[in-house]
Amino acid sequence: MSNLDREAVPSPCGGRGFVVAEPVRELLSPRQVRLGESTEVRRLLPNLGRRMVGAWCFVDHYGPDDIADEPGMQVPPHPHMGLQTVSWLHEGEVLHRDSTGSLQTIRPRQLGLMTSGRAISHSEESPRPHARHLHGAQLWVALPDAHRHTDPHFEFHAELPRVTAPGLTATLLLGNLDGTTSPGTTYTPLVGADLTLAAGTDARLPLERDFEYAVLSMTGEAHVDGVPLVPGSMLYLGCGRDELPLRADSDAALMLLGGEPFEEELIMFWNWIGRSQEEIAQARRDWTEGTRFGEVEGYDGAPLPAPALPTVPLKPRGRVR
Repeated sequence: MSNLDREAVPSPCGGRGFVVAEPVRELLSPRQVRLGESTEVRRLLPNLGRRMVGAWCFVDHYGPDDIADEPGMQVPPHPHMGLQTVSWLHEGEVLHRDSTGSLQTIRPRQLGLMTSGRAISHSEESPRPHARHLHGAQLWVALPDAHRHTDPHFEFHAELPRVTAPGLTATLLLGNLDGTTSPGTTYTPLVGADLTLAAGTDARLPLERDFEYAVLSMTGEAHVDGVPLVPGSMLYLGCGRDELPLRADSDAALMLLGGEPFEEELIMFWNWIGRSQEEIAQARRDWTEGTRFGEVEGYDGAPLPAPALPTVPLKPRGRVR
């Protein structure tokens, strides 16, 4: 998914200087952002207070939206570099196309994982016809320097491993959880899991003490380490936890995001992650001139134009504003 903000601003992030090395309960409020004609999202990362959780650097939550009489998601071709995109649905379908020739319909709890590497472009749209409701999350993972120039590629995993406990099912998107490993390719130690809690659940989820974590609420209301979360909110948890208490009085769904704190400092501008202003400026030239990022075939519409660069210098900085 693209950052469609036409007034895009740089988001310096990364570095370990602002990692909270102990358990905390930091509630992050979303920012409302419109994508295309009919989709509005709640942007949790980057946030005014915090920009990354491990290598997770971008989180949008959208829906549930009734799109029966709407076009639904319509995100024209746009470029990426230096990151992975994770498409995750609870309702509806999204048709993915990219410049490597990938064409895939992604359905609920199936993993669409695109590694941009040095350069890729893609589009996302609701198929025609499409389901009545659309609900999901779009996330980005920053690539470390050693892998950010890798060949672009797309992975699709229709079946994913699960971890279960009484009243709790954890579907593993990426990384490792409680001895279970996702088939999705990762480049830093991290975890992404979709948690389904039945009404009356009172459970404890095992965690890695060296990871930092956050929990995104998708539906229902659950208590995470004693903090009530409503849909579209996210709770940052810091590091130093061996387990996470979860309680749900009604059916609820959450997403657990975590990872080893990301050491490198980054610049995130529009749909690119780089290390310097020169890299970002070159990416903008390449996209504008139609080179490097390839072409998305089959999408009925023009590619997205890149926003203008800010007049102030772009500098990589730490993880919080």
